[in-house]
Amino acid sequence: MKSYTLKSIGKTSDYMTILREMEDGFVVKIVRDLDGYEDVKTDYISRELFDSCIRTGYLTEIKEKVAVTA
Repeated sequence: MKSYTLKSIGKTSDYMTILREMEDGFVVKIVRDLDGYEDVKTDYISRELFDSCIRTGYLTEIKEKVAVTA
């Protein structure tokens, strides 16, 4: 599952995770930080809207950090 940060005002750490991919869109979990309280919603986003959000920078993919041991 890929996760994306949501562009927001201030220093909030809102993010979205794709739960399921469908032919015409995605079922996503959106987590918003509201002054220390997490608002969690499951919703649908069309593929067209998702692609637009990626192009405009509203959504940015979160790259997972991989620990390297020597």
